[in-house]
Amino acid sequence: MVHYKNPLLVLGCVPHWQGKILLCRRAIEPRRGFWTVPAGFMENGETLQQAAARECYEEAFARVEIRSLLAVVSVTHAAQVHVMFRAQMITEEFAPGPESLEVSLYSEAEIPWAELAFPSGVFTLRSYFADRAAGRDLHHFSELKIPLTSF
Repeated sequence: MVHYKNPLLVLGCVPHWQGKILLCRRAIEPRRGFWTVPAGFMENGETLQQAAARECYEEAFARVEIRSLLAVVSVTHAAQVHVMFRAQMITEEFAPGPESLEVSLYSEAEIPWAELAFPSGVFTLRSYFADRAAGRDLHHFSELKIPLTSF
């Protein structure tokens, strides 16, 4: 028997509602108490888009329509690939899920940049806001080379 150790897929989205985006304050480690876009591990039997929408509902009880691909970040030191989409919230309803201490809508100026949990989230949000300002809808790719313990 051959046992492969392959990277895990982390799926998420940047949910938006009337010019603001939804962020979650993590209730679990790693980086408990820090803010992040809703994201988590993909499960068997899901598409990328289904996983991103499920994670948004699990972490923020927010229902979203997944839109275009936003960012793919290779987190090689953690054996993960983070795939993020743009998403439109279907309603303004949201609440903390079991993995979130709180959830809130933020304008770009209100984002707690110094309290973001992961570099991949910073990359995703900066890409999102740059695209929004330029009126474009690009795909962004990055490789994270900094271990999480260094962040």
